[in-house]
Amino acid sequence: METISLATQTMFAELLQRCLDAEFDETYQERGNFRRRRKGNHFYWYFQWDAKGRKHEKYVGPVSDKSITDRVERFAEIKSSFKQRREMVRALIAAGLQQPLSPAGDVVSAMWRAGFFRLRGVLVGTTAYGCYAGLLGVRLASTALVTNDADFALFWGVSENIGESMQPPLTILKEFDPSFRELPHINDPFVTNRYANKDGYKVEFLTPNRGSEQHQAKPARMKALAGSGAQPLRRLDFLIHQPERSVLLYGGGVPVTIPRAERYAVHKLIVAVERQQDQVKSIKDILQASQLIEALHKRRPLELAEAWETAWAEGDRWREKLEKGRARLSTDTQKLLTEVLEQYKRSQQRRR
Repeated sequence: METISLATQTMFAELLQRCLDAEFDETYQERGNFRRRRKGNHFYWYFQWDAKGRKHEKYVGPVSDKSITDRVERFAEIKSSFKQRREMVRALIAAGLQQPLSPAGDVVSAMWRAGFFRLRGVLVGTTAYGCYAGLLGVRLASTALVTNDADFALFWGVSENIGESMQPPLTILKEFDPSFRELPHINDPFVTNRYANKDGYKVEFLTPNRGSEQHQAKPARMKALAGSGAQPLRRLDFLIHQPERSVLLYGGGVPVTIPRAERYAVHKLIVAVERQQDQVKSIKDILQASQLIEALHKRRPLELAEAWETAWAEGDRWREKLEKGRARLSTDTQKLLTEVLEQYKRSQQRRR
């Protein structure tokens, strides 16, 4: 596996920190501008921006209102920071890191602005997978990055108890692409968890299911998603437990929350076995797991072993799928995984 230079890794780490430190106003986009306009004897602030070739304008308030004017001045600093980060994003892409395929950048950025990650949501699936390159210091195979959807996950309990809600997902998606529509759920005509635009790009919301199979059949209503649905899935709780932060290389960088790389790799081995009727996705699952195992073997061997052991401890069904998934890895990748697990077992024995 090809690694990226130390300078590129350092730049990615700096971009991540800058993105996490940045505080964007959710109302005003960094691509717009505040304009001062005189009406009679008074001056007023207006915010102007372009969207899909059309100019838009929103009244903000009087210039004499110090709190508003201070906000405008702070926005100038935000814009300056955004421009610097955008240059860093371009440099990282030029260095070989992955940028999201359209319209993933717009989708993830919109969900971030709407507060999805602040409400402890997690980006999952191939769009999340592309965010591991900078974290692990490697170039990921481009064939493992092709996707026509974006998946978002959130614990139901968190959604119920966090005490806050974002706008409905369809409202958020339509703000930048009016062609998005709901995809009716086969088992529930009143609530959905999937959306698609005119080009067939899909957005799906998921939630872990540790209950009965009855919950698996219908989407669960999520308070944090304004009552919109999320599809319950087995083993998703393992995937999104204690996630980590990264950056989607889009615009000035979009700070995202994604599954820990080691859990993503182990989870993909299981999912690949479960997707026997969809060989295209199953093959991609194995490829993604392989790439991450190779990188984690060097970067986080202890964490990879612990993720495997956590899944192994779930019982016979998990173990059977883990073994079948491991058998589908290349001989070299299997050796790397075995080496990590044996080192972990020896370290545990020494502690005893």
